[in-house]
Amino acid sequence: MSGSTDQLPRLLSLVPYLLTRPGARMADVARTFGVSEEQIARDLSLVYMCGLPGYFPGDLIEVDITASGRITVSNADPMSRPLRLSRDEALPLIVGLRMLADLPGLQDRDAVDSALAKLEDAAGDVAAIASIAVDVDPARGSAEVLVVVHRGLAEKRRLHLSYYVPARDETTERDVDPMRVSIVEGRSYLEGWCRLAEAVRLFRLDRITAASVLDAPADPPADALPRDLDAGLFQAGPSDTRVVLEVGPAGRWVSEYYPCESVEPLPDGGARLKLRTPDTRWVRRLALRLGRHGRVVEPPDLVDAVTADAKAAVASYVAAGLPD
Repeated sequence: MSGSTDQLPRLLSLVPYLLTRPGARMADVARTFGVSEEQIARDLSLVYMCGLPGYFPGDLIEVDITASGRITVSNADPMSRPLRLSRDEALPLIVGLRMLADLPGLQDRDAVDSALAKLEDAAGDVAAIASIAVDVDPARGSAEVLVVVHRGLAEKRRLHLSYYVPARDETTERDVDPMRVSIVEGRSYLEGWCRLAEAVRLFRLDRITAASVLDAPADPPADALPRDLDAGLFQAGPSDTRVVLEVGPAGRWVSEYYPCESVEPLPDGGARLKLRTPDTRWVRRLALRLGRHGRVVEPPDLVDAVTADAKAAVASYVAAGLPD
């Protein structure tokens, strides 16, 4: 028995198929689509009720089935038109496949090239836009890093990474059990079980300054699952600290640079920002950088820490005898 999830794509293929084969035998059609003759008959009973808007008798598709089981479909010319994707539909798919094709160490490149060729053909003149240029992670030798990462994935072996953390302005050394490589918002990320953090982490490839494959097998815990990246690149963990910042108009850039849970406009043109982070040290540095253009509102212990940082900075300034 065929379900609705199977029936719709079959119907969309069945009508063009019959238009190009008038008088096709019911048994042959059923064999081609891998279903019973009874199912094809049920499909065609639905086709009777389909057509162009207006849905008067002259607008509906006509189906004729002879006593000998031969099928003829007519008045369905719109269904015979070749697929043409809209510009908005085609461009993201083409750009994404071109990005994937440009990745070094890619496996199954023939499949990617074949899919790209078919998509460009279906997209028509949209695919001929010569201005589309994709530059994947043009920093820090990420092409070489990606080759190592793909090797670790293919051989299911642990990786050693030297990873730059901009929030702390430091490079960390860590062993990672690789799980997958994903492209999100135009950037390539390695996702894996980080043995330093003891959790699943995402690593931007252009921030991996060095990578090597270790002899140890990749063995993430059974409950270590890849993230649902459709829910967003930055997802707060249960132990992350909730931070509230208030910034003036000159500090609104913070909401564009850092992932925020919410951004509430303030009467003076500034904003109240809410975010979560596993490490508040970068927030303390951010607060000092903002100066009079922003302040930490919550949590209280972070407010106290920022106040102490500011007092220490002023004391150092005075001790150095710097002019006002």
